[in-house]
Amino acid sequence: MTHDHNSTHLDWAAMAPLMERQAELHSPLYTRAAAWLGELVPAVGVRRILDVGSGPGVVSTLLADAFPAAEVVAVDASPELLERARGRAEARGLAGRVTTLHAELPEDFDSLGDADLIWAGNSTHHIGDQRAALAAFAGLLRPGGLIALVEGGLYARHLPANIGFGRSGLETRIEAAHADWFAEMRAELPDSKDEPDDWRALLGAAGLTPSGARSFLTDVPAPVPDVVRDQIVAHFTRLRHPLDERVDAEDRASVDRLLDPADPLSLHRRTDLFHLSASTVHTARKG
Repeated sequence: MTHDHNSTHLDWAAMAPLMERQAELHSPLYTRAAAWLGELVPAVGVRRILDVGSGPGVVSTLLADAFPAAEVVAVDASPELLERARGRAEARGLAGRVTTLHAELPEDFDSLGDADLIWAGNSTHHIGDQRAALAAFAGLLRPGGLIALVEGGLYARHLPANIGFGRSGLETRIEAAHADWFAEMRAELPDSKDEPDDWRALLGAAGLTPSGARSFLTDVPAPVPDVVRDQIVAHFTRLRHPLDERVDAEDRASVDRLLDPADPLSLHRRTDLFHLSASTVHTARKG
């Protein structure tokens, strides 16, 4: 896909470095989530895992560690991201167990093969008909298999409400602008259906038995290490142009000031930066 900063389209290859840093930041969260999944389905019985929307493969390798008897298939529509996933697996000595599969969903569901565990991390919402997508996932699960759907949680926060300039609550307004963008992105997807995000009900409608949901926190308090600061700067840099038509001039000026390395209150220099977010994992079993 091409990326127009003023549209809802996403260029995954261009976003790859940011995605990789974000996933690495959240690795403790994913490790805890994978350990929880190991309590829901016996790790020894998990032979094949699909990581749907794998991106650069950070979670794929963590799932391989958590389920040592399994082959993990990193599934993504971006060849560039799959190349990163292969490199990551090789660097961690997992090339024999972590493979990649290029697939465009929903068109290529039939190419995925069956699985004992399906991890769909913030990928289902990129498919227009989410109800049909979950039915397709259910069809891929082996008897007793588990799906782990990562959707929702809490929008990431990095700044206090009062940042020393502009109106208080900047990130609250950015979150609202992102919600508008997200709704437009969903509406533009092929075969988009306006479906309530009742994931338990949707999993049940797909013929699966819901087996619980848990939220996992990423909490990096101030002062953040440089690697987290760099990720926050990259995050706001990517947001800047899409915000042009979604927030007012004062908030745009505040973001510009946050991104100015020469400003003592910029993201580059602030001592009050933090990262706080939560991801919710919804699970369901077949049979």
